[in-house]
Amino acid sequence: MRREDTVVTENIEIARNIYQVTFKGEIVSEMTEPGQFLHLRTSDQYMPLLRRPISICDVDIDRQECTMLYRADGEGTKQLSDKRQGDQLDVLGPLGNGFPLDTIKGETALLVGGGIGVPPLYYLSKKLVEKGVNVFHVLGFASAEDTFYKQQFSELGETIITTIDGSLGYQGFVTNYILEEQPPYDILYSCGPTPMLNAIEQQLHPERAYFSFEERMGCGIGACFACVCHVQGDETGTSYKKVCSDGPVFPTGVIQL
Repeated sequence: MRREDTVVTENIEIARNIYQVTFKGEIVSEMTEPGQFLHLRTSDQYMPLLRRPISICDVDIDRQECTMLYRADGEGTKQLSDKRQGDQLDVLGPLGNGFPLDTIKGETALLVGGGIGVPPLYYLSKKLVEKGVNVFHVLGFASAEDTFYKQQFSELGETIITTIDGSLGYQGFVTNYILEEQPPYDILYSCGPTPMLNAIEQQLHPERAYFSFEERMGCGIGACFACVCHVQGDETGTSYKKVCSDGPVFPTGVIQL
């Protein structure tokens, strides 16, 4: 983990309120584990006080460039969307524990994403393909206007888009598609809102799966306890995991959904 004032090389809107920001810096050389996140200071002003956690979408080690996708719907992320080419971006990271890559080899991986939980799956998919893994993507969005990275994922493996309103691809939730079509897979990786992860666990019952959790964070390094989640099977209600430092990726069955 390190902090660096990186340089923005691109910051563009790619879907409704969804932005793609790319920055350059030496810190990128440490971003080798898909599923980790960065803590960004979005402004030089006093407010907002806290950094914003954004997942890593893609990394080019040779060019020392990192790409992140984010939704501009709050004060901090709206400030981030105002960044232009050449501006500085204060980056802390990489943080957290990402998706394990040593648990699969030469098998089929099902990657399931929902909304702004889709971005970290792209870097994961690239790493899996490098290992010779067959990847199958099911990506869920609210509508066609909210959809992004369909072409990028399709270049790595078969990609199914689901939308709630049916304006693009399969109409319904990601779990509806998987239950209906039953694509074969050996291991499942997923990132998205908690209700989606809960539906995957309760409806699909995957034996081998890893979930990346989205929680509000304060410090990002495990000191403030703002992102704690209860552990499954704890009758006392006193056992918990910190999403920022213990996660954000956990095996299925660990976090109480």
